[in-house]
Amino acid sequence: MTASPQDEIALVPLPPTGDPDTDWAARSMPLLQRTMQEFGLAFAGLHIGVCLHLEPKTAVLVQWLLRYGAAVTITGNLGTTDPRTAEVLRGLGANVIGGRHDDAAAHSRNLDAILDSTPDLILDNGGELIERLTQGVPRSSGFLGATEETTTGGARVRALPVQPDFPVIVINDSPLKLLVENEYGVGQSIVQGFMNATNRMLPALEAVVIGFGPCGKGVADTLRHLGSRVTVVDVDPFRSLEAIMSGHRVTSLEDAVPTAQAVFLSTGRPDVLPLDQLLRLPDGAILVGVGHEPNEADVAGLASVAAHTRSLASSSDVDARIAYQREDGAEIVVLQGTKMINLTAAKGNPIEAMDLGLSLQAASLGSIARGRAAFTGAYPVPSDINLTLAAGLVEILG
Repeated sequence: MTASPQDEIALVPLPPTGDPDTDWAARSMPLLQRTMQEFGLAFAGLHIGVCLHLEPKTAVLVQWLLRYGAAVTITGNLGTTDPRTAEVLRGLGANVIGGRHDDAAAHSRNLDAILDSTPDLILDNGGELIERLTQGVPRSSGFLGATEETTTGGARVRALPVQPDFPVIVINDSPLKLLVENEYGVGQSIVQGFMNATNRMLPALEAVVIGFGPCGKGVADTLRHLGSRVTVVDVDPFRSLEAIMSGHRVTSLEDAVPTAQAVFLSTGRPDVLPLDQLLRLPDGAILVGVGHEPNEADVAGLASVAAHTRSLASSSDVDARIAYQREDGAEIVVLQGTKMINLTAAKGNPIEAMDLGLSLQAASLGSIARGRAAFTGAYPVPSDINLTLAAGLVEILG
């Protein structure tokens, strides 16, 4: 039987890029290869605008999109762009905007530049591109819709005063993503990032995890399995009960703070750790970012009242560990301004977890491109996509 052009492209592995990390990721992402075999031709001739953590696994998805004839304009999220990956993607033909050290204002300009390129499809990570589109930013004449990756972005989109008049598939609504990527992937990679950033021992560490959604659960369970004493804080009684049943101590924020050696911020919501509670942390306590945006703790307020501030890191990355000294001499250490530690001090989620997550993205974008998303506003990943990818992952991992 003669192979179709689709089969010829998909059944042959991606050619090497020359970047060891990208090529290593590509060889370990068979589910994405299968998914692109099914949906890849839907992207031919389309322009896809992407805001996503710019690291090797993302580069594999972009490489597949380019190979199937899409144009890609991409920017990273705040503080998570890997410079070498950005150069790899430029070499492949993607239009890469911005860099690792962009501040919030520069990141906002990067998002504007993505939309100025008038893409036909949007892959968003935080909801900011989708929000701009609902506010009247000009679109391509053939604009089709968008996907949104995160808990934070899904909440942002659903809270908009004017809902999108185009389909938005929220990847984070997939139970498959919540299990594989958020719980197991984030749990492992956040703890790995913490270990890389601090070189601290996990057994006997007094760890506080604020937020016991799938990401927080993964972090708390991983820490406990490695010997830490874990306290969970969550205002949802069902999640609190789940934490208790998982073997964690559960208490209020006020009770947890005074003995915390490390605080993991995992709610995806702003201002959950206010200044008055920050000032009650013991000397040497470490703040660690898990959620999408670095706004869960009032670090700016802490900086404004600090008697002294100093970097505890190398000159090449002075923000890696910042110590804020209180009037009593005690110091609170903030890792990377509470940006996601798995991306700032590690290599992001494990490859297998992102093989699943990016396959959900590819299949959902492909579904929109084929006109199968007959709705407007935010909806979860279609059930047939979840079932197909779950079966594929069982086959691959089992």
